[in-house]
Amino acid sequence: MLVRLQKYIAAQGICSRRRAEELIFMGKIKVNGEVITKFGTKIDPDKDKVELIDVRTMSSKPTSKDSWSLKTKNYHYIVLNKPVGYITSTTNRQGQSVIDLLTPQNCVKKTMSKSADKLINTRLYPVGRLDKDSEGMVLLTNDGELTNTLTHPRYEHEKEYEVTIDKRLSGDAVSVLQSGMKIDSYFVGGIKIIGQLNRGKRTIVTVVLREGKNRQIRKMFGQLGYHVSSLKRTRINRLKLGVLPVGKWKFVKKTDII
Repeated sequence: MLVRLQKYIAAQGICSRRRAEELIFMGKIKVNGEVITKFGTKIDPDKDKVELIDVRTMSSKPTSKDSWSLKTKNYHYIVLNKPVGYITSTTNRQGQSVIDLLTPQNCVKKTMSKSADKLINTRLYPVGRLDKDSEGMVLLTNDGELTNTLTHPRYEHEKEYEVTIDKRLSGDAVSVLQSGMKIDSYFVGGIKIIGQLNRGKRTIVTVVLREGKNRQIRKMFGQLGYHVSSLKRTRINRLKLGVLPVGKWKFVKKTDII
């Protein structure tokens, strides 16, 4: 059966489909020894040899059926409670990465030695981003199709956050936040306010975001005169962070997420 090249690459857990399209455009993909730059190219996974070239942050191995079989691919799904100060990146070139936290010692379930052994040799990717100065849920997987489903704007999967601000949120502010606003010369859609808890001089606002821009929540509150002292992601789609300790991680099932 023929499949689109970018879909095949994403299905191997190498990267998201969007990233695969970028690699094709940059001439970083070979099919049967020939560089492919045309979108819409289809391949036969059982016959064609697909290779990634000159991509330092990815495996340079062929993605042929011998080494990256779609039928035998083992997918891992991990939820991590990211501490402040860590970046959601596959490398630690720009600071401590969430990947550095994926050690057997940080797993909340100790009866996972076999899974941990497999995990050591598996390249995992964070699903989306969470700012360095934010904390909470980060989902990591080698399932490229799931990554594409959760991050592509058209699917509108929910992400829930607890936003701590310096004063009570006014009714007018709630209206603006839920309607959307212009930030940095572009318009961002509204966020849903589902709760507000006053604690002395602080207020914790629970918000739901469907499509997020870079630091959107902080910028939206900041533009209305509120200082965000902390931001914590507590849910991605169906999966909730729960009582998972900061810096710890655990395996979850795909059915827990979507």
